[in-house]
Amino acid sequence: MSFAPDIIERLARARADLRMGVPIVLTGGDTPLLVLAVETLTESRLAEVRTLTKTPHLVITARRADTLKARAYDGDVARVTLPADADLAWAQSIAAPEDDLRNPMKGPLLTEREGQADLHRAAVKIVKSAQLLPAALTVALPEAAEFALAHGLTVISAALAEPHLAATSPLHPVVHAKLPMAAADAGRLHIFRPEDGGAEHYAIEVGRPSRDRAVLARLHSACFTGDVLGSLKCDCGPQLHAAMAHMGQAGEGILLYLNQEGRGIGLANKMRAYSLQDQGFDTVEANHRLGFEDDERDFRIGAKILQEMGFSQVRLLTNNPRKIEMMQKAGIAVTEHVPLKVGENAYNQHYLATKARKSGHML
Repeated sequence: MSFAPDIIERLARARADLRMGVPIVLTGGDTPLLVLAVETLTESRLAEVRTLTKTPHLVITARRADTLKARAYDGDVARVTLPADADLAWAQSIAAPEDDLRNPMKGPLLTEREGQADLHRAAVKIVKSAQLLPAALTVALPEAAEFALAHGLTVISAALAEPHLAATSPLHPVVHAKLPMAAADAGRLHIFRPEDGGAEHYAIEVGRPSRDRAVLARLHSACFTGDVLGSLKCDCGPQLHAAMAHMGQAGEGILLYLNQEGRGIGLANKMRAYSLQDQGFDTVEANHRLGFEDDERDFRIGAKILQEMGFSQVRLLTNNPRKIEMMQKAGIAVTEHVPLKVGENAYNQHYLATKARKSGHML
């Protein structure tokens, strides 16, 4: 037995470090990298980076590079050479799109096309997994072990981390208890905790659904603005309450409440996307300008919870064909698609039309 953290624990530590603005060291390939999240970068640490190299790189996703008209020679990421006179505000303007319309000409941006980008790609994945803007400042670090030890930095092996960045973390039941609700007196709330230190997810059991037949189920992604504040910009709140009411009327059901706010990008980035929507971009365009894909959620989490609870088939309450597809791929049979068309109003008509046109929602 060892008290030393394994790779999953090191990744959790790395995410916390990056959110605090602390660098990490990424190893693998020819030359390790010092990695800092651009969103939490400070003037003092940027100045320290300048003492290490004349050519640090600001690594962004291809989505963000496309917005900035920068060449992404590495496919899904672009390594932008940080100009010698670039300050913190400039670096963060490359990562964040708030002033894109006010100051669209940030370049010309020089991007690297020589050498390997595997570690740079891993750097962006780790930063993104911390729910920060997907942009990293990187420095080649030949004496990585000595540097990390001298500065107390977390060291991550990219080879060891990669499978965990792509996989769904194992989930374990923590506790469950009776919970009478408006939808049903006979209710039970189950808490599931992932091994990777991420957010807990919840299963709301209505009645006593049989494990021997298809259960009425919904995968509902957390939406603080819609579920709690009653936002009119989306249909999440009405969908949540309609699904619970439907299960109450049926006498049974399972609602999986997955903590994947803002299509998996987190509440802060979701608010950034809302700000971009105020500038005239639709929900998909806003995500792309931030450097994210259309939808960053992992619905395999829902399948794992259902399997843990003994369910193998569902009647799925959804308008999203991607949920149906991912349930099937993850081993949960979808015996019926149950539409859930509620919540349209004057404020979200364009949003719903975009979901139907660009994301294939059955509206």
